[in-house]
Amino acid sequence: MKIVKQWVQEDSDFIRKKVIEYNAKNLPDEKRAPSEEISFVVRNDQEEIVGGITGRMFWHHLSIDFLWVSEEYRHEGFGSQLINRMEEFAIESGCRLIKVDTFSFQAPKFYKKHGFKVFGVIENHPKGYNQYYFEKRL
Repeated sequence: MKIVKQWVQEDSDFIRKKVIEYNAKNLPDEKRAPSEEISFVVRNDQEEIVGGITGRMFWHHLSIDFLWVSEEYRHEGFGSQLINRMEEFAIESGCRLIKVDTFSFQAPKFYKKHGFKVFGVIENHPKGYNQYYFEKRL
């Protein structure tokens, strides 16, 4: 036996798959739900990606991984449109909540504006900043 430091995407996917299998075995059928990755993308007239949101739906909730809008297109409402599209998808899919985390230098005010509530904070992480965990019950 040996432990090796590495990053191989296939190995990471294998480990993730095994954790999901274990979780599924230990949950009653009514708690299980299909898992689906989802994203919405904003493209400019040249078809370049200038914004987007990614997430994963499972266990009747949607977990937002990343939300980004290019600096030149910020404050034009694209972030709000993206979060609204993600929320519509979550509702249509029967999700009960959406969760996301953000840092104090990123977008906590944005998420609060969109009805998200803080349920946890890691202070001074990274040093000098806070990491916020938000949820929005649907």
